[in-house]
Amino acid sequence: MDQPFVDILYTQNWDSSTKFSIKVTKPLHSEVTPYQRIDFFESDTYGTFFTLDGLMMVTQKDEFAYHDMIAHVPMATNPDIKRVLIIGGGDGGTSREICRYKHIEKVDLVEIDERVMQLCQQYLPQTAGHIATETRLHPHFEDGLKYVKNTPDGSYDLILVDSTDPIGSGEGLFTTDFYRECFRVLSGDGILINQHESPYYNFHVREMRKAHRKIKEVFPIVKVYQYNIATYPSGHWLFGFASKRYDPILDHQAKRWEEFGLKTMYYNSQIHEGAFALPTFVNEMLAGTDPNTLPIFPHKDYVG
Repeated sequence: MDQPFVDILYTQNWDSSTKFSIKVTKPLHSEVTPYQRIDFFESDTYGTFFTLDGLMMVTQKDEFAYHDMIAHVPMATNPDIKRVLIIGGGDGGTSREICRYKHIEKVDLVEIDERVMQLCQQYLPQTAGHIATETRLHPHFEDGLKYVKNTPDGSYDLILVDSTDPIGSGEGLFTTDFYRECFRVLSGDGILINQHESPYYNFHVREMRKAHRKIKEVFPIVKVYQYNIATYPSGHWLFGFASKRYDPILDHQAKRWEEFGLKTMYYNSQIHEGAFALPTFVNEMLAGTDPNTLPIFPHKDYVG
């Protein structure tokens, strides 16, 4: 008698009424660490992917969109960046892109859970394959806020907050205290890039607006830019850009960046300019005075 065919699906709830699923061809690994549950899966469409506490982190198919846009936008704004701090990013994708710049002198990567990095080196060499051999990369396995608090003033030119959502171990990376510490440890022309959530589902919208308000209290130049990534809720996601000196549009060094000769799959000089042109509804969300007030869709002012 033939055995029944059973589909295995990874499913993430994007909100209370919306789900996203990927057919799993093979579960690769699962474990619970002191910080979170880590699962690795294999799929036909998205290749190998992994989740933390059930939330999608990285897939082989679309990781380039996230890692291109977190890394290359600041590097094209200030091509002279030499000292970089990555908070989170244990999968290695962000450090992979930063380490493609030969003039970078030092990259400190602070990941709270060492097992994330170890397992990505085993199952996702696409993003983590450089970690064992890149001499400029220095991993630190500790809490990101604690690390920054113990860092001397002006230690970095660029901080990349490659964090999970503001829940669990990632919660401390979305506080005013954290942003003030980042400001302190950045050099006089330092840049901060932070994961800025999505403008579609209520939880993400609240956190997006809270983060934007807090960063504006600390940095003189604050912008938001967007990118598309298929496997994150809604597919429409944002990064925050904050700096002591540089404006990402007025100071965009397109020619100098292009002279690096880097091959990228998502980022280019035109995307850099266009990513900061946000839809009207996103601008209105970011401008809202109360971060807990959510917009109504469709907006009554736009319906005939």
